Amino acid sequence: MKTFLLVCIVVITGVSVVRAQELGVRFGDISAGHAAIDGVMGIGKFNRVHGDVSFGSGGVGVDLLWDFFHRPIGGAEGLSWYIGVGPFAFLGDPFQLGVVAEIGLEYHFKEIPLAIGADWRPFFRIVKETDFGGDGFGLNIRYVFNK
Repeated sequence: MKTFLLVCIVVITGVSVVRAQELGVRFGDISAGHAAIDGVMGIGKFNRVHGDVSFGSGGVGVDLLWDFFHRPIGGAEGLSWYIGVGPFAFLGDPFQLGVVAEIGLEYHFKEIPLAIGADWRPFFRIVKETDFGGDGFGLNIRYVFNK
């Protein structure tokens, strides 16, 4: 429990320092378990860094993706799609390292500072075992700081 609180404090502080634009949770298949702290930081008009920190399975999972953000879809205001790729690591026993990709849809509400999204994350694990998995689906719910 102490480790969980320490990691939460470090993540929230780190996200605050880099001025995250969105912070929330992700439910679904993640590096360590089925729930994660989810954060997004825009680094350009159509680029962003999307990070997750998850806890479970005897360790901590970290995913860090570079997303290419495309908006809007067919004139639907607030609805966007994105695609990205980046490394993931599971810091536990056994240690795991690999590459994860994602493609998803996201909706930013106009009246309230909330974003909701769904994505698919296939992965290619390199360290510990070499394998591929394509069953990583998730739901993101984030508070939007810079509306």
